[in-house]
Amino acid sequence: MKKRLGRGIGSGKGKTSGRGTKGQKARGKIPATFTGSLPLYKKLPLKRGKGNLKVSSKPKIINLNKLNIFKAKEVIDIAKLLDEKIISLKEAKKGIKILGNGEIEKALTIKLPVSDSARKKIEKAGGKIEYA
Repeated sequence: MKKRLGRGIGSGKGKTSGRGTKGQKARGKIPATFTGSLPLYKKLPLKRGKGNLKVSSKPKIINLNKLNIFKAKEVIDIAKLLDEKIISLKEAKKGIKILGNGEIEKALTIKLPVSDSARKKIEKAGGKIEYA
């Protein structure tokens, strides 16, 4: 059973009703959002890191071995990667770059940004890069 407050000294919670003496908490209720002299929104940190998407977002990285699912002499661009579900539309908007991890077995024409190591492996396999 809950102890009844303010019912005399003998009740154990008389006079100040367990609130102590004086002060804001003894006199009345304080809203849950009250944090003292500095408002809560000023105590929280500023937003950082996601304002400028051109700066903060990095391109989706695709390794060469993922391109082996395409047929030889095929032209590979963002539309082809979307069709094969290698990338999502959200990733396509951020950008794509092909890196040289893995081996490529077919001669492909690639119309995407490519790293130097990937360029060498693609040209060695008989493919070419047409990215402007």
